Amino acid sequence: MNPIPPLVRKLGYAGLIPFIGLALMVQLAPTPMNYLSAESLAGYGAVITSFMGALHWGANLHLLGKAPAGDRWEDRNAWIWGVIPALVAWVALHIYIPVGLLILASTLIIQRNIDQNTYQYYFSDEATRSAFMTMRNRLTYVAAACLTWASLVILFIQA
Repeated sequence: MNPIPPLVRKLGYAGLIPFIGLALMVQLAPTPMNYLSAESLAGYGAVITSFMGALHWGANLHLLGKAPAGDRWEDRNAWIWGVIPALVAWVALHIYIPVGLLILASTLIIQRNIDQNTYQYYFSDEATRSAFMTMRNRLTYVAAACLTWASLVILFIQA
């Protein structure tokens, strides 16, 4: 049995709908809808990138007001890492859209690679962490593929 609640799985996978739908619209919709779709995809990608960073703040809020754990990740680094994706996403929204989409895709992959090691602090058992990372991997790779595809369509197909 999957230890991740069904609602969490449904919401996670439903979050891919805008990535997939908007990436398809970037390729298939007529101008100017294709460009509006690219802007919307960049915005949604930035929101999700920021959200993934904010998970670290949410996971560590229970530590506020308690004595420091003496662990560098929980005491300091998780808070710092939690805001970096939002800052990168904000910058990605202010540059040429295809480049911004690639930055967002790269940031999601980098986040996933860091988080696979840091999520050990947030889960009480290995089975739940493993199940969450399986879902996270799928979500991250599909989202990053959609962002990358839309960027390539703009750069090479619609150019």
